[in-house]
Formats: sequence, structure tokens, C-alpha cells
Amino acid sequence: MAVLLSSFLTFAAAALAEIAGCFAFWAWLKLGKSALWLAPGVVSLVLFAYLLTLIPSDFAGRAYAAYGGVYIVASLCWLWLAEGRRPDLWDLTGGAIALLAVAIILFAPRST
Repeated sequence: MAVLLSSFLTFAAAALAEIAGCFAFWAWLKLGKSALWLAPGVVSLVLFAYLLTLIPSDFAGRAYAAYGGVYIVASLCWLWLAEGRRPDLWDLTGGAIALLAVAIILFAPRST
């Protein structure tokens, strides 16, 4: 259970770091913000990459695949909390499917 909680918190922190880093670029290129937004954005993206290395997995691809579902849900939270747009039924349905995929990837019995 401790590994599950630790993995969830690491995935959540990685998602926040990645979304914040990507949003810094979005703000610069799409919202006309200063290029100074890029400095914390790059730091945030480096933190994101580091955090993913903390996931207990023997294979990077499996960790990244599982993270992808968490990222989808975190992005929908960002949509709501940072951008003020509530996710609609289709967003929530897609997020639920993504979390199901995460559970399959992380908890499926492995032959080796």
C-alpha cells in the first residue's frame, strides 16, 4: 500500500511539474507573456523528468505509459482549477477510462 501511495504522489507531482512547465511555454507563445516565463518552465520540466525516474518500475516505457493516464486526469484538473473551465461529461469519461488504463498497466499480473 505504501508503494501505491508513493507512486500516486510521485505521478501527481510529475504531472503538476509537466503541466506547469508546458503552460509556461503556452503562456509565452499563445498568451503573449514575457519570455521570462520560460526559465521556470524549463526548471519545471526538468523536475518532471526527474520525478518519473522515481517510479518503481523496471522499464521506463511502462512507467511513462502509466503516467500518461495520470497526466490526462491532471490536465483536466488544470483545465478546471487554473483555467476556470469545468470538464464536461466527455472529459470525465475519458479521464475515467485513462485511470482504468493506468490500473491495468500498473497492476496486471506479469509473467516475468
